[in-house]
Amino acid sequence: MIHWDASAQVSAQASAGSEQTSGQATFGQEPVGHANNSAGGSPVRLNKAIAASGLCSRRKADQLIFAGRVSVNRMPETNPGRQVFPTDSISVDGRVLASPQAHAYFLLHKPTQVVCTADDPEGRPTVLDFLPADARRQRVYPVGRLDYFSEGLLLLTNDGQLAQRLMHPRHHQPKTYEVLVRGTVSVEAVDAMRQGMRLAEGDATLPADVAVEAGGQRADTLLRMVLRQGLNRQIRRMCRDLGLTILRLRRVAQGPLQLGDLPSGTVRPLLPSEIRRLRASVGLSPAG
Repeated sequence: MIHWDASAQVSAQASAGSEQTSGQATFGQEPVGHANNSAGGSPVRLNKAIAASGLCSRRKADQLIFAGRVSVNRMPETNPGRQVFPTDSISVDGRVLASPQAHAYFLLHKPTQVVCTADDPEGRPTVLDFLPADARRQRVYPVGRLDYFSEGLLLLTNDGQLAQRLMHPRHHQPKTYEVLVRGTVSVEAVDAMRQGMRLAEGDATLPADVAVEAGGQRADTLLRMVLRQGLNRQIRRMCRDLGLTILRLRRVAQGPLQLGDLPSGTVRPLLPSEIRRLRASVGLSPAG
C-alpha cells in the first residue's frame, strides 16, 4: 500500500530485497501544466517520470500504471511507455506528483545537536534550517541520516530516483568517518572492527576499513573508518560493545563526495562533475 505524506523525507531506508522505497513521495497541491506541451522540455516515459519523483522504483511504477492507479492530466493511463512532458500533471491514486524537472543537490556540513528531519516536535534545529530560502523552496530533503550528536557530510536533494538508489542496499556506497575516542585503542578492538563483529542487539557488521590516524602516547585516539553498510548508529554501537567512548564522530566522505574544508553549518551546491559522478556511481545517467 502506498502511504502519502506531502512533507515526507526521501531519506527513509529502502527495504532489502525490494526496490520500493519506504520513503514517501512529495506531491504538489495542484496539477501543473496541461496536455502534452513540447515547450515544457523533453518527454520521458511515464514509468520513468514516476520513479524520478521518488515515489517508487520503475518496476513498481509499471505495476501502478497497469493497475489503473495512474492518471495523466486527469485522464487514466495504463501504458508505461506513454511519453510525458515536465508540464504534464501526473497523479497516483488521485494525488499529484511533484514535477521532477528541477533537481537540486546540496552538500551540508551538519553540526552536532541538529536533527536530520524536516521538523522536530521538540523544537530542536533541523538540517533544513541551514538551507537558503531558494533551496527550501525546491523541497530538498536529506538522503540518509547522521544522528543528533554526529556531524559531517550530508547530501540533500529533490532527485527522488537518486535518493532511492542511494538508500537501496544494492547500491550502498562506502562512507568514511573520523572517530575520536577516549584513550588508547587495543589491537584486538581494531581487529574486531576490521573483521566484522556481532553487535549486542544481534546485528552483524561487515568488515570495515579501520586506520589509526593518531594515538600512541596521546591521551585520545583518532580512527578513520570506512563502512559499507548502513546499520543504525553502527559506529556508536561497535565502539560501545568494544568498551570505547566516542568523543567526536564526523562523516568526511560518501561515495565520490568529499566534505573537504567546508565549515560546520555551511551548505554548498554540488558541482556538475560531482552530480555526474554521484549518479554514475549508482548506475544513473548524468542528467536526471
